[in-house]
Amino acid sequence: MEIIWFGALAVLLLGYFALEGFDIGLGILLPVLGRSQGDRDRLVGAMAPFVLAGEVWLVALVGVLFGAFSTLEGEVLSGLYPLVVALLLTWITRDAGLWFRRRADGAAWRRVWDGAICLGSAGLALTWGMTLVALARGMSAPLLGPAGVAGGIVVALAFCVHGWTFAAWRLPGDPAVRGARRTGRALLLTALTAAIPAALAVAVVASALIDHAAPPETLTTLGAIVLPCVPILVGAQVWVWRTFSRGALPTFF
Repeated sequence: MEIIWFGALAVLLLGYFALEGFDIGLGILLPVLGRSQGDRDRLVGAMAPFVLAGEVWLVALVGVLFGAFSTLEGEVLSGLYPLVVALLLTWITRDAGLWFRRRADGAAWRRVWDGAICLGSAGLALTWGMTLVALARGMSAPLLGPAGVAGGIVVALAFCVHGWTFAAWRLPGDPAVRGARRTGRALLLTALTAAIPAALAVAVVASALIDHAAPPETLTTLGAIVLPCVPILVGAQVWVWRTFSRGALPTFF
């Protein structure tokens, strides 16, 4: 039972990196690819409908961590407290930029929130990289050491490549992404690339995670509660991708 829940935790983390990484990467690249306001509107319109669907994986990941590995919760929150706070702040900043940029007219207003998307996305990618490195090193090394910064840069670069490929796939013919590969296979490849840092960290901490699993009785009860929700999660993901992956871009972002 412990191995099953460890597998669920790993799938959720890797799924988050693969399905939310392009949103974060495209947010980082927003000033680079979006030279004009119209370009930025198209880029945000292309990625924004997928944000909430990607964040569902993170919410489910936190739920599994707290429910199935409750003894690890306190260690992670206390040992990585600055990084947890940074993750929350950058997450809120990025999402606020997405939701507020079209709530008023005016170029200055939209530039401010476009900047929030870019800064929040960059902070989110860097903080995730530093968090993975800290977890892999047993939370014993300095959180802002060279290894952590390097990990943050690697994750940010992987997300940027994933975001650039997504933009080329979602916006065929757009001059902002000229030169990028535009096929679904290329997008799948960059999704796997974005998930590699998370996979490496999970592999390193696998034994420690399993040792911190809740008692079998708790895991069985949790499974009975969670299992009916799985088809809903999968169905929602399929609906979002079928609805927004092709056709006109939504304008409400």
